[in-house]
Amino acid sequence: MSTRHATHADSWYTGNASQLDRELSEWLEAVKPSSEEDYSPPVPGTKAIIAPHAGYSYSGRAAAWAYKSIDTTGIKRVFILGPSHHVYLDGCALTRCTQYETPLGALPIDVETTKELKQTGQFSEMDIQTDEDEHSIEMHLPYVRKVFEGKDISIVPILVGAINYDKEVAYGRLLAPYLAREDTFFVVSSDFCHWGLRFQYTFYYPSPPPSDVPPFRLSRAEPQPASLKEHPIYASISALDHEAMELLTMPPFTASQAHHDFAEYLARTKNTICGRHPIGVLLGALAALEQQGKAPKLQWVRYEQSSKCMTVKDSSVSYASAFVKF
Repeated sequence: MSTRHATHADSWYTGNASQLDRELSEWLEAVKPSSEEDYSPPVPGTKAIIAPHAGYSYSGRAAAWAYKSIDTTGIKRVFILGPSHHVYLDGCALTRCTQYETPLGALPIDVETTKELKQTGQFSEMDIQTDEDEHSIEMHLPYVRKVFEGKDISIVPILVGAINYDKEVAYGRLLAPYLAREDTFFVVSSDFCHWGLRFQYTFYYPSPPPSDVPPFRLSRAEPQPASLKEHPIYASISALDHEAMELLTMPPFTASQAHHDFAEYLARTKNTICGRHPIGVLLGALAALEQQGKAPKLQWVRYEQSSKCMTVKDSSVSYASAFVKF
């Protein structure tokens, strides 16, 4: 039996089991229903979530809103799609391990499903260093173990590379039959905007969109625009992220429309949404299921920023949580 160790425990989150369990419990308990937003977790029939993967001190609370949405009834298998941060990959890769370790207990790999996917010829395999270096999947493992506590589940981790729109569609079609199964759930791992000079991304809306005033990049070399008083950077980042979130909301949009419009939005804004390709694969799968008569609903339930950027010297990362049901 080959094990992927919890390499980010004691740095990105606590490795102490009782402390971790207590933190996750507190964050989940802090999630409250909202009649205003038509949100009453857990949501019957949830099929997927989109949730962040930063260190828990930054995004643990935001992620709880996605995980609290999950209806665990009858679920036996959890796919976890995460973006590749450390290796270039023009495709998707599977694990070679048979279990993933977490401080709350191990999660067995669904070896049979992983083998099925490998036999399609469309997937490569991660070596153990790539597997253990990557945080985008690991940061979801304690939450998965916690939410499915006492349940007999296995996981199917998939590392998603820097694939184009057509490949997102193709991988989505390939995974759609699994998403359609009543006993299968998908976790899609993504943070939202990474803003600041350290991320080489300083896109700024001088007035809330839609607007006739064009966006531009802020620079340390240029004088700070007067518009910052009326429309601070953190508000611009929020507007930028919410533009994407609205495009991805179903209804009013279909998955096929959402995928097309999201790709156009990314080309136009270059927003640094690190899980854009796992989100694209999910949209590809939902679009394939739409053709079979499914009507997906995607609803955002939480949005946060790690800090409020006021000047070009500041930086922040945004976190958004959503659920999907048919």
